[in-house]
Amino acid sequence: MKITREEVVHVAKLAHLELGEDEVQRFSEQIGTILDYFETLNQVNTDGIKPTFNAIHLTNAFREDEEKASLDNKDVLFNAPEKEDGFFLVPRIIG
Repeated sequence: MKITREEVVHVAKLAHLELGEDEVQRFSEQIGTILDYFETLNQVNTDGIKPTFNAIHLTNAFREDEEKASLDNKDVLFNAPEKEDGFFLVPRIIG
């Protein structure tokens, strides 16, 4: 499928792109090649094949929420570089 120079210029204008004449020519050829490939794909017989939305069919990849005991505050802060009054001490970001 051939894409015209005017179509490339129109799409570039919609995308607020400034293209040189050599770029317009190159993109026209490249987009034409891509569209030709899609035409090849359209010729493949897909009768009886269900549409695929995901490559991996997972019904539920999540685990159930379970209530568990949390870590002790002392254990959580054990490797903290700085701590104060039972909390992590971090640099002030907002003045």
